[in-house]
Amino acid sequence: MDSSVIGLVIAAVVIVAIIITLYNGIIGKHNAVDRAWASVLTQERQKNKIIPMVEQLVEQYKLHESEVLTKVTELRSAIAEMSSGVDTAKLAAAEQRTQDLMQGLKVTVEAYPELKASDVYMKLMAEISEQQEQIGAAIRIFNANVEDFNNAIEMFPGSLINSMLVRKQKIASFSDSEAQAGFEYQPNL
Repeated sequence: MDSSVIGLVIAAVVIVAIIITLYNGIIGKHNAVDRAWASVLTQERQKNKIIPMVEQLVEQYKLHESEVLTKVTELRSAIAEMSSGVDTAKLAAAEQRTQDLMQGLKVTVEAYPELKASDVYMKLMAEISEQQEQIGAAIRIFNANVEDFNNAIEMFPGSLINSMLVRKQKIASFSDSEAQAGFEYQPNL
């Protein structure tokens, strides 16, 4: 074989290897974008499942504390009524209310050792904040993958391979129109 033919064969093999590498790179980056978007949706789904459960728990605590407060108020009223003289019937009624309240509190304390709605609300807010942070992180990862993919299909020689073989379209990064409305500056992209 002639050395020029060997050189052409080697050049052709190198060009084919480069084309295959670029082609596979574009496909891999596109798949990374799909995976990153799936992560964003997974985080949003997780938030949408957990928040209503936490809200329901808070509502249950709130209702229970409201019942306890109502019973304590009734007990105070019963005790206040007794100050106008000795009335054993009122004393018996107040004593019964006290026993009912204490029995309810014992059951409640056993079931809910820390019955404090404010703590539950704080935990709810912390959970919402954590879920939002995780969604924000997933969106940042998604946008980074979009940037890598868009660079791969728009920069030479990937743009050439994309236009001839792959034909993938540029993907828009995630943006938040509500957040953008808060800025006077708009880049001229």
